Amino acid sequence: MTTRVLVVDDQVLIRAGVAALLRAAPDMEVVGEASDGDEAVQLAAEQRPDVILMDIRMPGTSGITATERILEAACEPLPRILVLTTFDLDEYVYAALRAGACGFLLKDTGPQRLLAAIAAVAEGDTLFSPSVTRRLIEAYAPRTDPAGPPPETLDALTSRELDVLRLVAGGLSNAEIAETLVISESTVKTHLNRTMAKLDIGSRAQAVVLAYETGLVTPGGGHADGSGEQRAR
Repeated sequence: MTTRVLVVDDQVLIRAGVAALLRAAPDMEVVGEASDGDEAVQLAAEQRPDVILMDIRMPGTSGITATERILEAACEPLPRILVLTTFDLDEYVYAALRAGACGFLLKDTGPQRLLAAIAAVAEGDTLFSPSVTRRLIEAYAPRTDPAGPPPETLDALTSRELDVLRLVAGGLSNAEIAETLVISESTVKTHLNRTMAKLDIGSRAQAVVLAYETGLVTPGGGHADGSGEQRAR
């Protein structure tokens, strides 16, 4: 199955290089190249890509604003937006996750890892570096008492849904959450889907951000494997 990709970057050499790499891959199709956020929004509506590689810092409409506009206007299935950034500690990355991006990679990521990342997010995974995400959260999420009651934002959730959300924010996969709570993976998915519906959020990444923003979990309590990346379905 071919993954249709839109490449967005204001630097022509980077954009052309990434597009050339994808065109050479057997299961990738480049459906468009955009040099700014406005063009990205237009091409996303016209071409309906599966995955959008989104630069953040661009003249005019930023990648964050473009991400918000694309996801607001898109029909199901929503495109999966993977942010590419130059800096590993960038407040704009955190904002992009809040806007609905499903993950981010550094622009110095190797070709094979980039292709694997596109394939992963196309299948519905969330992908981001736990070390980078942890530093972003420490910088921008409020520090509240995790022992206190859940904030009003989370009042609609059951105790089990709160448990699942805490573990998701800690970086555990569905299989690890199932093992921890002694339930099936399908039950974990059900709880997570209900949680996202109740909180009106559209991605696992947004669920992680919300868990930190509300103080349900606090920085430093996450779980990450030794691979340097987190993938979670």
